[in-house]
Amino acid sequence: MTHHGSPCWYELSTAPGKLAEAGHFYAKALGWTFADAGMEGFTYHLASIGGEMVAGAMDMPPDAAGMAPMWMIYFAVDDADRAVAEMVAAGATLHRPVAPIPGTGRFAILADPTGAGFGILEPAPMPGGGGGTAFDQSKAGHGNWNELSTGDQKAAMAFYGKVLGWKPGQSMDMGAMGSYDLFRWQDRYIGGMMGLAPDMPGAAWLPYFGANGIAPAMERIRAAGGTILHGPQEVPGGAFIAQARDPQGARFAVVGPMEHTP
Repeated sequence: MTHHGSPCWYELSTAPGKLAEAGHFYAKALGWTFADAGMEGFTYHLASIGGEMVAGAMDMPPDAAGMAPMWMIYFAVDDADRAVAEMVAAGATLHRPVAPIPGTGRFAILADPTGAGFGILEPAPMPGGGGGTAFDQSKAGHGNWNELSTGDQKAAMAFYGKVLGWKPGQSMDMGAMGSYDLFRWQDRYIGGMMGLAPDMPGAAWLPYFGANGIAPAMERIRAAGGTILHGPQEVPGGAFIAQARDPQGARFAVVGPMEHTP
């Protein structure tokens, strides 16, 4: 089974010198445990929950100095070189060429035609051919949803449909904000696209992490020094969401039932 087009990794780039503080925040807010990845000459922390890896964290790279802390979503591809060529031909901008990550695979960083940054990863072969554990819509603490805010939803959907095989799904009216357009990967809804909010400087991806109880998750986020930007809000299907900002400024969101369920 190919995992081409599936969300496969979530990566935090935080303010220089604040990596430990960021780890403490997400440990309290999402229940993650952090460990150094042991990369030679480079500090990279791996976040896990329940023994499964869900995300990575690092200081903002020197070549991105001045950028605000942010979360990046990576999508799996079968062949990184071919994917980059197809994406650039479809209007993407290449920011970091294909490079190896020992023991993990090959990655690249791009921006889609509407300006939203994202990563691709050609995973190294895994036992059983699994697609990793970062994105699992059935588990708290894992990536559950992937949301793109963009100034051109049609162009974005056409791009990702062409290069990652996504299919458009239902579209919901959001009034003055336009529409919220769902998209599918292998017949499963994995995210949505919406217009840019007035406070957003440009197109961007927002990761939603599962939470067993949005109300207690919001309390933990605030207690750990984060800020709730929006929510709680009920969404179709009965789940609730809340959007937040960590103490260093990176935006993320949580999704799940309103209260903790045993």
